[in-house]
Amino acid sequence: MKLKTLCCALSRLRADQDGATAIEYAMIAAGISIAIAGTVMNLGSDLKTEFYEKLAALL
Repeated sequence: MKLKTLCCALSRLRADQDGATAIEYAMIAAGISIAIAGTVMNLGSDLKTEFYEKLAALL
């Protein structure tokens, strides 16, 4: 009787996809945030260099 109950519980757990979907969305969000952070850091560095060059040319 306990084996049948355990099998039913495992079947329900395997069929539940809510946790997997949440993890997939979290992984997508993490990837997007890493891409945004990298772009902002790279762009910020380029802008800082450009700004300092223009400022040095004025002085």
